[in-house]
Amino acid sequence: MDHFGDDTPVYVISVAAQLSGLHPQTLRTYDRLGLVCPGRTAGRGRRYSMRDIVMLREIQRLSQEEGINLAGIKHILELQRDNQRLRDELARMRAALEELSNELESTRAVAARLAGQLRRGGQAAPTGGDLVPIRQTSVVLWRERDDRT
Repeated sequence: MDHFGDDTPVYVISVAAQLSGLHPQTLRTYDRLGLVCPGRTAGRGRRYSMRDIVMLREIQRLSQEEGINLAGIKHILELQRDNQRLRDELARMRAALEELSNELESTRAVAARLAGQLRRGGQAAPTGGDLVPIRQTSVVLWRERDDRT
């Protein structure tokens, strides 16, 4: 048995209207205004997904129960989409920050081990200097000590 995702456009306008409790002409109006944009067939027929049906019900609720006009509803929906996009971007940024933080921690550990080896008489750096920490912003970098300065 095939299972369609919430975004799969499968419902013709008459079924979508029935599922949402709205008139087909209302669905056409919402599409024309950009409130709900169903998928299209090759012949340009509308196909609604379950997500579209849920959105149609929410538009109807905002209009009927909250008394919000369609322009206000469109603005609310745009803000909700922007909010979700920003939340997704924030989650990606947090994951990237976590990854970079882990890389930095690992790099610091390696640098500290190398500096310890050099201090204990391990192989010296090519110019003969020791590794010393440099602080730039919140990141610790290592460079060779220049005894000439």
